[in-house]
Amino acid sequence: MLIALLIFILLLLLKVPIAFVLGITSIIYIVFFGNIGLLATAPQRLYSGIESYGLLAIPLFMLAGELMNSGGITRRLITFSKAVIGHYRGGLAYVNVVANMFLASIIGSATAQIAMMSRVMVPSMEKEGYDRAFSASTTASAALLGPIIPPSMLFIIYSVTASQSIGTMFLAGIIPGVLLMLGFVGLIAFIGYKQNLPVSKKESFKNVMISFFQVLPALLVPAIIIIGILGGIFTPTESAAIACFIALVVGAIYRELKFKDIPNILVNTTLSTATVTLLIAMANLFGWVLTFEQIPQALAQWMTSLTESPIIFLLLITIFLLIVGTVMDGIAALIILVPIFMPLLPLYGIDPIHFGVIICINLTIGLLTPPVGAGLFIASSIGDVKFEKLSKAILPFLVVSIIVLLLLTFIPDLVLWIPSLVNG
Repeated sequence: MLIALLIFILLLLLKVPIAFVLGITSIIYIVFFGNIGLLATAPQRLYSGIESYGLLAIPLFMLAGELMNSGGITRRLITFSKAVIGHYRGGLAYVNVVANMFLASIIGSATAQIAMMSRVMVPSMEKEGYDRAFSASTTASAALLGPIIPPSMLFIIYSVTASQSIGTMFLAGIIPGVLLMLGFVGLIAFIGYKQNLPVSKKESFKNVMISFFQVLPALLVPAIIIIGILGGIFTPTESAAIACFIALVVGAIYRELKFKDIPNILVNTTLSTATVTLLIAMANLFGWVLTFEQIPQALAQWMTSLTESPIIFLLLITIFLLIVGTVMDGIAALIILVPIFMPLLPLYGIDPIHFGVIICINLTIGLLTPPVGAGLFIASSIGDVKFEKLSKAILPFLVVSIIVLLLLTFIPDLVLWIPSLVNG
């Protein structure tokens, strides 16, 4: 197993796509370590990893996001946010965070959100007089809301992997997402005061109302998803299909979604879904190998020998996940690590929903942690900012993110209050 682990690390360092790293390492272990009998059942393990009704929500939410983006949602959200809060000092930075929060309820993917918003917000903020590195770091950090505010792709995958309710996970992400947003707003207010950030012209009440009514149809998507799940009208997977239908209607209302765009939208959705699906299948095969080697049991024994305190356990997990998140894709890490950690939760009396929010936020923060956070490279490339400058500019946002993470870790009610309120 040690040789397979070394091969795994080597392939990662060579920047081989993580799905192939997981598959190659698993097959090497099976073939070269005398476990040929496992090879016959490997295809079945690949298939069983994606044989879940809950995973249908992923392509459907991706399709809804593509439809909304093509229908003019991004521009209208930014216009509305700017009309409401753009006149405060550092207003465009606030707009960046608020617009990302709205988009998070549609896209659900941090990397996709970083790529899309960097193209829009970084040039706009620089034009208004903001430093380009600050603009890119604000955009990348605000995109952390994507995997937290429902619907969230990471929450869906965690729920399926850990056999938890997707709807409950969605509810659990509401307060953490709002706390993270407020933390970023507070940081921007402080930076605005210290660095005298630019101020935009205040819009009239008439323009604010016009922009609100223009964006209102778009806001129906997240509203209907949450209300439908809370009211038990439909499941999260069914809500994804309804979101696609509403996105088509909204695109027709805005008259920006053209019939000729549909094939390209479907192709983009298919490619994104195929990438995620391949990753899930390969990670399931890799997790099966780890289980065969009894790695989860060995880790459980080791962790319980270190501490019996749930707080210390969660601190150790937090440090470990922050490191993992910098070098590994969040989805792959989630699928690999959740089956390993789940048996430990009853030993420490930790709620699986609480743990799910913590692990998802941990891995998302890892996307922006220097020196190898994938989100940093995306923001640096699209925002045309030197990686070193961006890494320095993003540190205050990372500090705020970790403070919020620690609050959520040590005050479980911040995560569990809304689910307990709804589910009794």
